[in-house]
Amino acid sequence: MPDVSLNFELSEYQNRLTLVQSAMAKRKLDVLLVTDPSNMAWLTGYDGWSFYTHQCVIVLHDRSPIWFGRGMDRAGALRTVYMDEADIIGYEDHYVQSPDRHPMDVLSAIIDDKGWSRDYIGVEMDNYYFSAAAYGSLVKHLPNVRFVDTTGLVNWQRTVKSPRELDYMKKAARIVEAMHARIYEIIEPGLKKNELVAEIYHTAIKGVDGAGGDYPAIVPMLPSGMDATAPHLTWDERPLKAGEETFFEIAGCHKRYHCPLSRTIYLGRPPQKYLDAESAVLDATQVALEKAKPGNLCEDVAIAFYSTIEKHGFSKDSRVGYPIGLSYPPDWGERSMSLRHDDKTVLEENMTFHFMPALWFDDGGLEITESIVITAGGAEPLADVPRRLFVKD
Repeated sequence: MPDVSLNFELSEYQNRLTLVQSAMAKRKLDVLLVTDPSNMAWLTGYDGWSFYTHQCVIVLHDRSPIWFGRGMDRAGALRTVYMDEADIIGYEDHYVQSPDRHPMDVLSAIIDDKGWSRDYIGVEMDNYYFSAAAYGSLVKHLPNVRFVDTTGLVNWQRTVKSPRELDYMKKAARIVEAMHARIYEIIEPGLKKNELVAEIYHTAIKGVDGAGGDYPAIVPMLPSGMDATAPHLTWDERPLKAGEETFFEIAGCHKRYHCPLSRTIYLGRPPQKYLDAESAVLDATQVALEKAKPGNLCEDVAIAFYSTIEKHGFSKDSRVGYPIGLSYPPDWGERSMSLRHDDKTVLEENMTFHFMPALWFDDGGLEITESIVITAGGAEPLADVPRRLFVKD
C-alpha cells in the first residue's frame, strides 16, 4: 500500500469493495465502470475537483480497483487512493474537451488490451458525470461488450454507515449547528444576502472544535418572500426585508460527509398562516420520526407524515426525505431510496437520512428539517438546533 493518509482504515475500503463485487456477481457483471465521484471516493478514497473531466474507477472481481482519469489528475490520485501506482492510469490532455477525440476512446483501448472486450460491463447510465458522448465512444470502440445499466449499484451499498462515517457526519452536524447560530446572530433587515452567505461560508469552512469544514455539495439556498415559493433559489445582493421569511437550506460538511439542516427565520411578526404551518409540520414530523426505526419501511415514515399534516389542513406532494452521507456537487443526496409512497425499502440501523418535510405556498415557504440516523431505538437527530420557526424582530 502507498504512503497515503486515508480517511478510513484499509480494511473498510476492502469491505466496501467486497460489497460491490458481491452486487456485481448477482448482476453477472465482469467489469464495473464507476463514474459517480461520490462512489469513486467511497471505493478508493479519491478526492479531487476533477469530475468536470471524464474519469472513473474500474472494479473487477479478483483485484483492487483501477483509477482512470486525466493525466494531470493522476498526481491527485496518487495522493488520495490506496491502490498501487500501476493501477492509477492517466490519459493525455489533448483528449480533454476535444471535438475530435474522447477520453473514453482511451478507456476502450485499455479494456480491449486487458481482454475484457467481450465481457458484461456495468455503467452508471443515469449519473451526472457519465455523458451520452462517453457512452457513445464506448459502444463505438467496444462493439462486442454487453453494456448493462448499473445506476445505483454502488449507491445502494453505501446505505448503512460505519462508525467512522457516523463520526464524520456528527462532526458535520456540529458545523451546521454553528452555521445556523451565526445566521440567527447577524440576520436583520437591510443585511445583503451575499454578505450573509459570506458569513455562512466562513463558519462552514472554519469548522468547529478542530473539525475543519469541507465545501458542501450544494450551495446555500436562502430565498425570501415570494422567492421562497421555489425550493432551490440561491442568493443575490438584495437586502433582507422586515415582514418576510427566509428559509436556509444548508449543510455542514466534514471530509465530504454531509449533515444538511434547514430552518426558517421570520423578520417581524409571522402571519397566522405560518404559525399554523409550523404547528402542522412539527406535529407531522414527530409522528413520522416515530416510524423511522429498523424494520419499518421508507413509505411508513412518509405515510405517517402525509396523513398527519393533512389533518392540519396542509398537504405535500413531494418526498419527505432521502439518504445522505459522502457526496460531491451537485447533490448531497445518495440517490438510492426515498421517504415517499411506494418505497418498500426496509430501514436498517445506521442508515442516515435528511428528513425534509418542507412546505411551499403561493406567497412563501417553510423549511424545518432534520438529518437523522436510524438507531436501534429509532430516529436520532444528528444536529441539535431547536426545531421551530425562528422569529427575530
